[in-house]
Amino acid sequence: MVRLNKIYTRTGDDGTTGLVDGSRLPKNAARMEAIGAVDEANCAIGLAVCALTETPHGSVLTRIQNDLFDLGADLATPKAPGDEDFTPGEMTLRVVPSQVTWLETEIDAINAHLQPLRSFILPGGSEAAARVHIARASARKAERAAVAMAAETPTNPAALGYLNRLSDYLFVLARAVNGNGTDDVLWVPGQNR
Repeated sequence: MVRLNKIYTRTGDDGTTGLVDGSRLPKNAARMEAIGAVDEANCAIGLAVCALTETPHGSVLTRIQNDLFDLGADLATPKAPGDEDFTPGEMTLRVVPSQVTWLETEIDAINAHLQPLRSFILPGGSEAAARVHIARASARKAERAAVAMAAETPTNPAALGYLNRLSDYLFVLARAVNGNGTDDVLWVPGQNR
Protein backbone atom coordinates (compact mmCIF):
# COMPACT_ATOMS: atom_id res chain seq x y z
CA MET A 1 0.00 0.00 0.00
CA VAL A 2 2.83 2.40 0.83
CA ARG A 3 6.04 2.69 -1.13
CA LEU A 4 8.62 5.33 -0.31
CA ASN A 5 11.52 5.34 -2.73
CA LYS A 6 12.39 8.98 -2.35
CA ILE A 7 11.94 10.97 0.87
CA TYR A 8 12.02 14.45 -0.62
CA THR A 9 9.97 15.49 -3.62
CA ARG A 10 10.28 19.29 -3.56
CA THR A 11 6.53 19.53 -4.21
CA GLY A 12 5.97 21.05 -0.77
CA ASP A 13 8.47 23.84 -1.23
CA ASP A 14 5.58 26.14 -2.11
CA GLY A 15 4.03 25.65 1.34
CA THR A 16 1.49 23.03 0.29
CA THR A 17 1.21 19.32 0.91
CA GLY A 18 -0.60 16.50 -0.86
CA LEU A 19 -3.60 14.57 0.43
CA VAL A 20 -4.64 11.00 -0.32
CA ASP A 21 -6.95 12.09 -3.15
CA GLY A 22 -4.14 14.04 -4.86
CA SER A 23 -5.43 17.48 -3.86
CA ARG A 24 -3.09 19.92 -2.16
CA LEU A 25 -3.55 22.09 0.92
CA PRO A 26 -1.50 24.78 2.63
CA LYS A 27 0.67 23.18 5.30
CA ASN A 28 -0.97 25.39 7.94
CA ALA A 29 -4.56 24.33 7.10
CA ALA A 30 -6.69 22.94 9.92
CA ARG A 31 -6.58 19.48 8.35
CA MET A 32 -2.79 19.55 8.31
CA GLU A 33 -2.67 20.81 11.90
CA ALA A 34 -4.78 17.81 12.91
CA ILE A 35 -2.65 15.35 10.95
CA GLY A 36 0.51 16.85 12.45
CA ALA A 37 -0.88 16.73 15.99
CA VAL A 38 -1.78 13.05 15.54
CA ASP A 39 1.79 12.42 14.36
CA GLU A 40 3.11 14.29 17.41
CA ALA A 41 0.96 12.17 19.72
CA ASN A 42 2.20 9.04 18.01
CA CYS A 43 5.80 10.13 18.62
CA ALA A 44 5.07 10.78 22.29
CA ILE A 45 3.51 7.33 22.57
CA GLY A 46 6.66 5.89 20.98
CA LEU A 47 8.68 7.48 23.77
CA ALA A 48 6.36 5.86 26.32
CA VAL A 49 6.76 2.49 24.59
CA CYS A 50 10.51 2.71 25.19
CA ALA A 51 9.86 2.81 28.94
CA LEU A 52 7.25 0.02 28.85
CA THR A 53 8.75 -2.43 26.36
CA GLU A 54 8.97 -5.27 28.86
CA THR A 55 5.34 -4.90 29.96
CA PRO A 56 2.03 -5.82 28.30
CA HIS A 57 1.37 -2.07 28.04
CA GLY A 58 4.14 -1.73 25.45
CA SER A 59 2.38 -3.97 22.94
CA VAL A 60 -0.95 -2.20 23.52
CA LEU A 61 0.72 1.15 22.88
CA THR A 62 2.31 -0.20 19.70
CA ARG A 63 -1.16 -1.28 18.53
CA ILE A 64 -2.38 2.25 19.28
CA GLN A 65 0.51 3.69 17.25
CA ASN A 66 -0.63 1.63 14.28
CA ASP A 67 -4.21 2.85 14.81
CA LEU A 68 -2.91 6.42 14.82
CA PHE A 69 -1.32 5.89 11.41
CA ASP A 70 -4.73 4.70 10.20
CA LEU A 71 -6.29 7.75 11.82
CA GLY A 72 -3.80 10.05 10.10
CA ALA A 73 -4.67 8.44 6.76
CA ASP A 74 -8.35 8.90 7.60
CA LEU A 75 -7.83 12.62 8.24
CA ALA A 76 -5.78 12.91 5.04
CA THR A 77 -8.63 11.54 2.92
CA PRO A 78 -11.06 14.39 2.22
CA LYS A 79 -14.82 14.00 1.87
CA ALA A 80 -17.05 16.22 -0.20
CA PRO A 81 -19.15 18.68 1.84
CA GLY A 82 -22.34 16.93 2.89
CA ASP A 83 -20.84 13.43 2.40
CA GLU A 84 -21.00 11.84 5.84
CA ASP A 85 -20.24 8.24 4.76
CA PHE A 86 -16.98 7.24 6.42
CA THR A 87 -17.13 3.55 5.55
CA PRO A 88 -13.64 2.20 4.87
CA GLY A 89 -12.92 0.92 1.39
CA GLU A 90 -10.31 -1.27 -0.21
CA MET A 91 -8.05 1.73 -0.72
CA THR A 92 -9.52 4.06 1.93
CA LEU A 93 -8.44 3.76 5.55
CA ARG A 94 -11.01 4.89 8.09
CA VAL A 95 -11.14 4.52 11.84
CA VAL A 96 -14.13 2.36 12.71
CA PRO A 97 -16.29 2.28 15.86
CA SER A 98 -14.86 -1.09 16.93
CA GLN A 99 -11.46 0.59 17.40
CA VAL A 100 -13.07 3.06 19.81
CA THR A 101 -14.82 0.19 21.62
CA TRP A 102 -11.51 -1.66 21.94
CA LEU A 103 -9.99 1.39 23.65
CA GLU A 104 -12.97 1.57 26.03
CA THR A 105 -12.43 -2.09 26.94
CA GLU A 106 -8.75 -1.39 27.64
CA ILE A 107 -9.67 1.62 29.80
CA ASP A 108 -12.17 -0.41 31.83
CA ALA A 109 -9.69 -3.26 32.34
CA ILE A 110 -7.02 -0.92 33.70
CA ASN A 111 -9.41 1.22 35.71
CA ALA A 112 -10.74 -1.84 37.57
CA HIS A 113 -7.36 -2.14 39.35
CA LEU A 114 -6.73 1.53 40.15
CA GLN A 115 -6.96 3.20 43.52
CA PRO A 116 -9.92 5.61 43.57
CA LEU A 117 -8.95 9.22 42.85
CA ARG A 118 -8.97 11.53 45.87
CA SER A 119 -7.61 14.52 44.01
CA PHE A 120 -6.38 15.58 40.61
CA ILE A 121 -2.92 14.19 40.01
CA LEU A 122 0.26 15.86 38.84
CA PRO A 123 1.86 14.40 35.72
CA GLY A 124 4.73 12.30 37.01
CA GLY A 125 5.45 9.82 39.76
CA SER A 126 7.84 7.73 37.70
CA GLU A 127 9.67 8.39 34.44
CA ALA A 128 7.45 5.88 32.62
CA ALA A 129 4.28 7.52 33.95
CA ALA A 130 5.60 10.97 33.04
CA ARG A 131 6.20 9.78 29.47
CA VAL A 132 2.64 8.46 29.32
CA HIS A 133 1.34 11.80 30.63
CA ILE A 134 3.25 13.60 27.85
CA ALA A 135 1.54 11.28 25.38
CA ARG A 136 -1.82 11.99 27.05
CA ALA A 137 -1.37 15.75 26.68
CA SER A 138 -0.31 15.25 23.05
CA ALA A 139 -3.41 13.15 22.42
CA ARG A 140 -5.60 15.93 23.83
CA LYS A 141 -3.86 18.42 21.53
CA ALA A 142 -4.54 16.12 18.58
CA GLU A 143 -8.19 15.88 19.60
CA ARG A 144 -8.50 19.68 19.76
CA ALA A 145 -6.91 19.99 16.32
CA ALA A 146 -9.23 17.33 14.88
CA VAL A 147 -12.26 19.09 16.38
CA ALA A 148 -11.08 22.34 14.75
CA MET A 149 -10.78 20.48 11.45
CA ALA A 150 -14.28 19.04 11.91
CA ALA A 151 -15.65 22.58 12.27
CA GLU A 152 -14.45 23.26 8.71
CA THR A 153 -14.85 20.00 6.82
CA PRO A 154 -16.55 16.59 7.13
CA THR A 155 -14.57 14.50 9.61
CA ASN A 156 -15.05 10.88 10.64
CA PRO A 157 -16.87 10.82 14.01
CA ALA A 158 -15.10 7.56 14.89
CA ALA A 159 -11.72 9.30 14.49
CA LEU A 160 -12.84 12.03 16.90
CA GLY A 161 -14.12 9.42 19.35
CA TYR A 162 -10.86 7.49 19.12
CA LEU A 163 -8.81 10.56 20.01
CA ASN A 164 -11.10 11.35 22.93
CA ARG A 165 -10.81 7.80 24.32
CA LEU A 166 -7.08 7.73 23.67
CA SER A 167 -6.34 10.48 26.16
CA ASP A 168 -8.59 8.72 28.70
CA TYR A 169 -6.69 5.48 28.09
CA LEU A 170 -3.35 7.21 28.54
CA PHE A 171 -4.55 8.81 31.79
CA VAL A 172 -5.49 5.48 33.36
CA LEU A 173 -2.33 3.88 31.94
CA ALA A 174 -0.17 6.51 33.64
CA ARG A 175 -1.92 5.71 36.91
CA ALA A 176 -1.43 1.98 36.34
CA VAL A 177 2.28 2.53 35.72
CA ASN A 178 2.37 4.44 39.02
CA GLY A 179 1.62 1.34 41.10
CA ASN A 180 -2.07 1.32 40.13
CA GLY A 181 -2.42 4.80 41.53
CA THR A 182 -0.57 4.31 44.82
CA ASP A 183 2.43 6.31 43.56
CA ASP A 184 0.41 9.10 41.94
CA VAL A 185 1.50 12.60 42.94
CA LEU A 186 -1.62 14.38 44.18
CA TRP A 187 -2.39 18.00 43.51
CA VAL A 188 -2.68 20.05 46.70
CA PRO A 189 -4.79 23.11 45.85
CA GLY A 190 -3.24 26.36 47.07
CA GLN A 191 -0.30 24.54 48.64
CA ASN A 192 2.21 27.28 47.90
CA ARG A 193 0.25 30.41 48.72
